[in-house]
Amino acid sequence: MTSAVPATATATSYGELLDRALAGELGPDPAALRIAVAFTTRQAVRHDGRGTGYRNEVLSLRLAEAVGSCAVEPGALPDSTVEECVDADVARLLRHPLEAVRVAALDAYLAYVFPHTPGNGAEPVPLPGGSSLVKSRARAKAVVELLDLPAGSTVLLVGVVNSLLEALRERGLTAIACDFKGGETETGEPVATDALTEAGRCDALLVSGMTLGNGTFEPLRLHALEHGKQLVMFAQTGSAVLPRLLGQGVGAVCAEPYPFFWLDGGPGTIHRYRDSCTGGGPR
Repeated sequence: MTSAVPATATATSYGELLDRALAGELGPDPAALRIAVAFTTRQAVRHDGRGTGYRNEVLSLRLAEAVGSCAVEPGALPDSTVEECVDADVARLLRHPLEAVRVAALDAYLAYVFPHTPGNGAEPVPLPGGSSLVKSRARAKAVVELLDLPAGSTVLLVGVVNSLLEALRERGLTAIACDFKGGETETGEPVATDALTEAGRCDALLVSGMTLGNGTFEPLRLHALEHGKQLVMFAQTGSAVLPRLLGQGVGAVCAEPYPFFWLDGGPGTIHRYRDSCTGGGPR
């Protein structure tokens, strides 16, 4: 059993969390901390046995031992971004005009101040070594276990991940897939493009941390809060940000800081957080 996220380390919204960090209310003055390394990770994948593939691009900022990340649409980030971030103080980057930089900077700052440890509310979950598909399925199982739902319930999945769709089906849950790109899932289900419209007909929301970077997270958080629905986040983007919003619409988080499961064939660790007031699914 892990301890709860400290109340002093939380906020009522993403905007408030950003403001509290800038004001130095969550830890050291961000103006006195500098980013030593900035880098992007570009990846294309097609798991063995899968009919479709996908691409990822992630901006990451290193602050001492902590790395904060924000995924972006491939090719959307200006080439000059990493140079702008290197040796910049965190406060400056928290005010950067690009949302992706602000998210990655806040993620790095909060990962530095509140590492993923049991004392900060995290439950470590080991991932096995193996192929990209083996690790993807193991992560998906750990994420879906956070949903506290009976079989037959409907889940809005924002950010189409085939292993998550597979894990939801294994739990007897119906998924409505949603992604800006639309199209179809690998098994032929339609992919919606307007998450907030679809949320009204779902019992719970399973949402990618990428929504922090594209501006769609807050409406989904408010929907979950107002309608009493469980919102579970799976987060490579903002893995240290989202646990600070537990109890404010966010019911649970599966946090996966850099390096992500798709970068390494060896064993790894992800970190689960639950809102202590709402439980959070099978243990």
